[in-house]
Amino acid sequence: MNSPTLNYLSCPDAAGGHRMAYWQWGHPESAHVVVCVHGLSRQGRDFDVLASALCARAAQQPGSIRVVCPDVVGRGESDWLTDPMGYQVPAYAADMLALLAQLHAQSPITTLDWVGTSMGGLIGMVVCGQPGLPLPVPVHKLVLNDVGPTIQWEAIVRIGTYLGRGGQFASVQEAADAMWAISSGFGPHTPAQWLALSTPMLRPVSGAPSSPLRLHYDPALAVPFRQATEASTLQGETMLWQLYDNITAQTLLLRGQDSDLLTVATARAMTGRGPRARLVEFAGVGHAPSLIAADQVAAVGSFLLA
Repeated sequence: MNSPTLNYLSCPDAAGGHRMAYWQWGHPESAHVVVCVHGLSRQGRDFDVLASALCARAAQQPGSIRVVCPDVVGRGESDWLTDPMGYQVPAYAADMLALLAQLHAQSPITTLDWVGTSMGGLIGMVVCGQPGLPLPVPVHKLVLNDVGPTIQWEAIVRIGTYLGRGGQFASVQEAADAMWAISSGFGPHTPAQWLALSTPMLRPVSGAPSSPLRLHYDPALAVPFRQATEASTLQGETMLWQLYDNITAQTLLLRGQDSDLLTVATARAMTGRGPRARLVEFAGVGHAPSLIAADQVAAVGSFLLA
């Protein structure tokens, strides 16, 4: 597997700005850009397997591809915010517009696709569902990974039980085991796959050689998350459906058959309105497919690069 390059851009905010990191795969001057945005407590290296596979597939076809996987602010190699209330989807969407502007300035974009897992899919709906936004080009193909306009309150409660409470770990394996305990919905993984997925999630607590490890994200992500109520979630649902109905991109909806966040009813509704998403479900998987299994990678690759 090839390795990505780590890049940064400056994004404005009320406190004077922050730096967002992004990982770039493929040809840095390609006019075909695929942006892959991770879930709530994850980071851009989640897409290593998918990005590598997309680049390999694109290399066998005319043209080239650039796969860009940001660490949403507060995660990975990106800055942490002074004001935790900035950790919300509209602010993340603004950062993505800044990212797209920088990518377009570096090398003009003529084809733009989006892959969003959970929170990354919600950001994608905001970006794709508002026709007046200053995108370099409209999003051509959109992949929503186990997320839709209706989000089950029970899933939000479940996520709230662990978000921001990572603690410290003596080893990568200990941390991987702890993350598996709250992430089994990702579906079957070999020990090697799970360790590879877990390693970028960790940072040393100090510079000492024997330093314990912590999770990569700002625990303050939980502050605005825990202010959500069932009533406010229902109110936001109406706006999300409006955004979804505005989407004109060709849309692929992925769903883990055991997902507690995206119900069968919501997924079916998404196939019949707005962009009329094509639905692909994966057995033995909950929230959310990690896009590492061969069938998951193939579904995304065939959709984006057929």
